[in-house]
Amino acid sequence: MTVLVAYATKYGATREVAEAVADTLTHLGVECEVCPAGDVRDLSGRSAVVLGSALYYFMLHGDAKRFLSRNRKALAGMPVALFALGPFNDTPDEMASARGTVDKYLAKTDWLSPVAVTVFGGRHDPASLRFPDNNPGMRNMPPSDARDWDAIRAWAASLPPLLGVAV
Repeated sequence: MTVLVAYATKYGATREVAEAVADTLTHLGVECEVCPAGDVRDLSGRSAVVLGSALYYFMLHGDAKRFLSRNRKALAGMPVALFALGPFNDTPDEMASARGTVDKYLAKTDWLSPVAVTVFGGRHDPASLRFPDNNPGMRNMPPSDARDWDAIRAWAASLPPLLGVAV
């Protein structure tokens, strides 16, 4: 069976993390498929799901929320791991705030009990911003990339037993 690594992203940073998660799982012998959450209509043939979502304005990306809603019945019967990207700076306060956003969403989604949940730092590239994100406040922030690739790969490597996948 295949593990689906789905992602919801606006500027590509979450896709890059999803690809790193899938690469790590694949190197461990797990068959993976990576695709945008908005493109997934059916979970047949998948044994587990890893869902990645960017956090925007203290909310999960709309494609991630729609993915969960659209696949609610199937997801309720399979292991799901969730990661989110958000803070542009890897400070304890920003990470705690981002994790609070995820926890708040999960508290309202009582049918979903992820086997693993984490938050990673995100990336900010002012030059790539589009409306409405290209407002002066966001445009004037310095570029940053708070993704910790070692932590991302370590988290991914911890997933197979949680997802019920033999390696």
